[in-house]
Amino acid sequence: MSSVWSDPVGLPIGDSGAVITVGTFDGVHRGHHDVLARLAALAAETDRPSVVVTFEPHPLEVVRPSAAPPLLTLHDEKLEMFAQSGVSYVAVLPFTPTLASYEAEQFVDAVLRERFRVAELLVGHDHGFGRGRLGDIDVLQALGASRGFGVTVLPPVHAPDGQAISSTAIRTAILEGDLRAAAAGLGRPYSIAGTVIRGDQRGRLLGYPTLNLQPPSTRKLLPPDGVYAVRVQTPQGPFSGMLNLGPRPTFGDASRRIETHVFDAAHDWYGAPIRIDLMARIRDTRSFDGIEALRAQLARDESAARETLQGLATATTSGPLS
Repeated sequence: MSSVWSDPVGLPIGDSGAVITVGTFDGVHRGHHDVLARLAALAAETDRPSVVVTFEPHPLEVVRPSAAPPLLTLHDEKLEMFAQSGVSYVAVLPFTPTLASYEAEQFVDAVLRERFRVAELLVGHDHGFGRGRLGDIDVLQALGASRGFGVTVLPPVHAPDGQAISSTAIRTAILEGDLRAAAAGLGRPYSIAGTVIRGDQRGRLLGYPTLNLQPPSTRKLLPPDGVYAVRVQTPQGPFSGMLNLGPRPTFGDASRRIETHVFDAAHDWYGAPIRIDLMARIRDTRSFDGIEALRAQLARDESAARETLQGLATATTSGPLS
């Protein structure tokens, strides 16, 4: 399990230095996992600690807020992924206007060398750093040669369709409701985490009680409104279910909600933390002519969700996601 340090000066790094990677790591996707695995392996080979240096908030929120993308992983979600990666430490740097103003050489000297004693640096092929991201791979390799630390540039990891995996491509897939493509890039289903809150009990009246999720940060990327087949991770274990994301036009409710009906379970989860893994999109949100029409549609949604989840489980046990 990784240790998280918000004050990286306190990292217990010895005289031999550390093996480091630097980045935003939004999504902690398959490409990121390749970097993290190589980081941990090189650290073990050289008997040095491995350190992930990341930032909070996303740098674009400071440098160019209008261009800041919605996030695949909020801060706590990202740290959870790092904790499973096998690296020694995660150092979270507050991304401030001062840090944004550092030239590439200043960032290398003041941050990577002085604070983290970098001995080996691993970066992706498209890595950029320093003010305006002007510190490209060539600049970084030149600085490594002059400062005495190694620089390893890692090639991209490709999705089954041959495209390089990136946070941008995964965001596009989620916005298009293509959860299969998103999962192929992430190496896991896309998820929404939060706390169960009390709703208005309409689901119970319909025969489909729901868990209402406290809306996550507005910075979290959500897929299009609609009904989804999901797996729900709860304190009592995982359950299958179906989720309605969006308004409830049949009741004249235009607010965007996250409501999940859990199959074959009847626990009281109010106040509990849960994670909803979005497995497949079932249909769009639409209005129905009364309660009975809605109830009949919910029955069809349940059948479709159960069938979809069973198919996905069979595909998982028979071979890799492609």
